[in-house]
Amino acid sequence: MDATTLKYAAVMMAAGFGIPILAALNSQLGGRLGNPAAAAFCLFIVAFLGTSVVLAFTGFSALSGVFAAPKYLFLAGLLVAFYVLTITWIAPKFGVGNAVFFVLIGQLISAAAIDHFGLMRALPQPITLTRAAGIATMAVGVFVTLKG
Repeated sequence: MDATTLKYAAVMMAAGFGIPILAALNSQLGGRLGNPAAAAFCLFIVAFLGTSVVLAFTGFSALSGVFAAPKYLFLAGLLVAFYVLTITWIAPKFGVGNAVFFVLIGQLISAAAIDHFGLMRALPQPITLTRAAGIATMAVGVFVTLKG
């Protein structure tokens, strides 16, 4: 692996560390508020403020093309809302680990399909036998972890 690949991998691993923390924190907030949607709303307000600060430093002019962008691209926002709402609602009942483990299985399947077919202009990465074995090994690992 080259230095750029290692840097990207490290940043994405840090993002991965954040997902279960997000689930645990937001599910606790949902419990305190008595409503997972209220917790998700608060999360998105904080996320909005955080991204606003970053955008202030990188330039609000980047938003000038937002109305020209294809509308289907904004589905990503609904997918984030779906994830946050479901993890906030289900994690306290199912366990943070269990919830995130099944999210991981979904991510593995979806990512493999997107890469294999080059969907949504992704860099095509065909599912080779080696790659399929790696994905299967990770999926088996998730189920072994659940049996705990």
